[in-house]
Amino acid sequence: MTALQGRIVSIDILRGLVIALMALDHARDYFAPTPFDPVDLSQTSSGWFVTRWITHLCAPVFVFLAGTSAFLRSQKYSRKDMSVYLLTRGLMLVILELTWNSFMWQFGYSVMVMQVLWALGWSMVTLAGLIWLPKWAIGAFAAITIGAHNLLDPIEAVHLGDWSFAWMIAHEPGFRPGTIAQGIYVGYPLIPWLGVMAAGYLFGELLLKPETSRQRGYLIIGFGLIVLFVLLRSGNLYGDPLPWSEQVRGGLYSFWSFINTQKYPPSLLYLCMTLGPSMLLLWVFEKWPLKPLNLLLPFGREPLFFYLLHVPIIHALSIAFHLLTSGGIVNFFAGPQTWPETYEASLLVAYGSWLVVLIIMYFLCLWYGKFKRNRRRHNPPAPVVA
Repeated sequence: MTALQGRIVSIDILRGLVIALMALDHARDYFAPTPFDPVDLSQTSSGWFVTRWITHLCAPVFVFLAGTSAFLRSQKYSRKDMSVYLLTRGLMLVILELTWNSFMWQFGYSVMVMQVLWALGWSMVTLAGLIWLPKWAIGAFAAITIGAHNLLDPIEAVHLGDWSFAWMIAHEPGFRPGTIAQGIYVGYPLIPWLGVMAAGYLFGELLLKPETSRQRGYLIIGFGLIVLFVLLRSGNLYGDPLPWSEQVRGGLYSFWSFINTQKYPPSLLYLCMTLGPSMLLLWVFEKWPLKPLNLLLPFGREPLFFYLLHVPIIHALSIAFHLLTSGGIVNFFAGPQTWPETYEASLLVAYGSWLVVLIIMYFLCLWYGKFKRNRRRHNPPAPVVA
């Protein structure tokens, strides 16, 4: 197994890559928000579309690999210890989402936000119970929640009365006004994220196999998901509520339509489109471990630290930037009607700010990793009893 200091390097590199791409999405949000949705093919350009679309890899891989990390950890700890760990860790992430993250996105608390950490946390809580089941049962749970959840698309919260908010939490993103502060925004409904983490947990079995078998598995899973995506998507058969169509702007935009699938909640085809290529990337990272890829390791080894710090850093820097360049604050939450007249969205600004943030976070993650190693050296963990 490709490993360095007890860790699987290819997994850390893939996680580091998607976390870096996540920062691109958030840098674009704060430094270069557009008055249109970057994936709205009637208004966007190819540059804006690709800048948004490439970041679709982030959440599925992040949640999937969190399940994989849980499996690898379970090889060293008892099932009871793992269940307690997943339960407490999951609840901690939920609390961080509702407190720290909600505040940092806004530098205020007008809206409670339920996004990635919310989905990660409850997925861990669910996995804390799932690990007591046979692996076939975990697999069935993952297959049903991922493969069949688009059958629920016709159900709309607006028609469910008192159950509307519960349905938002389960499957339909939305905003509930007046519950806490101005309201609650559910960005990441839990279905099918619970199944994605369960699938990642089962995927961990593959990482214990010999190198040849493991890499063959990456290719089979990766190409299998891509083929499934193409077959279902080509005829708009099933798996996404947004059918693709030929575009009047030409063949390239028709292709953008083909790969433009629903993220909230992630459709079956969205997950095939993101997790399939990620398996091929994992194969590449193991097959050709190029040294420049090691620049991604600090991000991949400190994912939570990165996540909690990068939003306030981006947010603070963007305020200073817009005050200097546009004479006012550009708040993508508030919308274009509040933006200074001199503001104009720029891809160059989006990518330039992203690189600045990555450099800052690189050195912060290096420092934090060193801090953790020193702490472990002076406070070694108690012996593990399986």
